[in-house]
Parts: sequence; C-alpha cells; structure tokens
Amino acid sequence: MGVRKRERAEGIKEANKQIAFAKLNNCPTSPRKMRLVADLVRGQKVERALNILRFSTKEASRKLEKLLLSAINNWEQKNADGNVAEAGLIVKEIRVDGGMMLKRLRPAPQGRAHRIRKRSNHVTIVLGQLDNTQSN
Repeated sequence: MGVRKRERAEGIKEANKQIAFAKLNNCPTSPRKMRLVADLVRGQKVERALNILRFSTKEASRKLEKLLLSAINNWEQKNADGNVAEAGLIVKEIRVDGGMMLKRLRPAPQGRAHRIRKRSNHVTIVLGQLDNTQSN
C-alpha cells in the first residue's frame, strides 16, 4: 500500500513539472472585455500567443501579455534544464472569473441615484506541453 502511494506521488510530481501557471487577481477591467482577449490565445502555442497579445490594440492584452510572460518564467523555474522553444508549450487553459466589484452611486434625475458597478476579474493561465495534451 505504501509503495503504491509513493509511486503515484512521484508520477504526480513529474506531471506537475510539465505544467506551470500564473494568476492575476483583482485586475480592474471587466471580465467580459478580458474574455474577448483570452479567447484569442486559448490553445495557442506560447510564441504565437505572445505575438497575438503584443500586437492587439485592446488594453486587456497588455495585462495578459505580462501574465503569460510570468507563467513562462514559472515554467523555466521548474525546468531549469529545459528550453521553452523546444518544449512546445501551449496555453492549455486560460480562465477569467469575476472579481471584486466596487459599487458607486451616480446622481440621477428627480433626486434618485443609479448604482455604478466597477467590475474587476481574476485571470488564471495554465501552460502545458503540446505532446502531453495530445496523449490525454
């Protein structure tokens, strides 16, 4: 029983070495605008995703580019002997979730007030290797 658990844990450690992730919390753009840019890079190779983000005109692409560079750097920290270009890294998963919402009041006619919701989001990028995703 103990041997099986140890072998399974070692297999999980090897699988975790092939993936890397980065998180961006409370980014002050609406999740809807961020998802438009995130959909462009989902499933792409890392080099292509960086080019897409670099030449996009959306403001959200600047933040996603920085986050993707952070995820690549995290992968390099895990795999000191690996090369990013040869590893065939892809954007395995990119998730945009709603974050904290700042609520403000805007004056409206006849003494009323309308609520303004300033939205933010949480973004998670998971990088994986190309050959690893095809075998699953």
